[in-house]
Amino acid sequence: MQTNARWWDRYLAALALIGAMALLLAPPAGLLDKADHAAYAVCARLPGHVFVVAGRPLPLCARCSGTYLAALAGLAALTLAGRTRAGGLPGRRYIALFALFVLAWAVDGLNSYVSFFTDLPHLYEPANLLRLATGALEGLALAAFLLPILNLSLWAAPSPAASVGSWRDLVALLAGGAVVVGLVGSEWPPLLYPLALFSGAAVIALIAAVNLMIVLILLRREGQATRWRELLAPLAVALVLALVELWAIAAARAFLTARLGLPF
Repeated sequence: MQTNARWWDRYLAALALIGAMALLLAPPAGLLDKADHAAYAVCARLPGHVFVVAGRPLPLCARCSGTYLAALAGLAALTLAGRTRAGGLPGRRYIALFALFVLAWAVDGLNSYVSFFTDLPHLYEPANLLRLATGALEGLALAAFLLPILNLSLWAAPSPAASVGSWRDLVALLAGGAVVVGLVGSEWPPLLYPLALFSGAAVIALIAAVNLMIVLILLRREGQATRWRELLAPLAVALVLALVELWAIAAARAFLTARLGLPF
């Protein structure tokens, strides 16, 4: 039975990876265009709300750049801090802090929205750097909660440690967010490809992470893995699903925008 399960996993992983390669090779052809296509599914990219690097707008708007890139950077920072398999939610004091992060993101987003209507008062003049910074704060909060939820879904024996259980963890998390804000906000021309490709990859990775948890539940294999090798097939399936979902949403948005003139 175990041999059959391993064979099935390998077959499913190979099939999914072939599908992923086909989707990655499908139009649009250019790497930057592919990153734009992935981001187009999740981001409004309103004119004036996007950082421009080397004359080209980044795939995500300022706020979404902060959210997706900082979430990815936050997960990397917590991994480097030794929280790779942390299965506990952040400590209470840190939960309160992350709630403030999300509140800052919400307030800035609402203020930015209200500013569209010139006859309505708003708290302050919106700016892309503020959108980027508050988006990054929300992305860090997302990383702090996504990591333990993901670990509980993946591993048979996740660590009982909190994802953010000390000031050292918090500093590592904030450092990851600061790097994102500094790099994106600099608009340094040589960073065009790294920032654009990481933006597209961050969108795909976060959608795939959510898909992975769903796939494991459907396969009745949540909380059973002991090694990364055991997750190869579910990971491959989750990746293909993410690519298909993003492609479909982007295509639907483009259709509605072109045919119906709807503001998507």
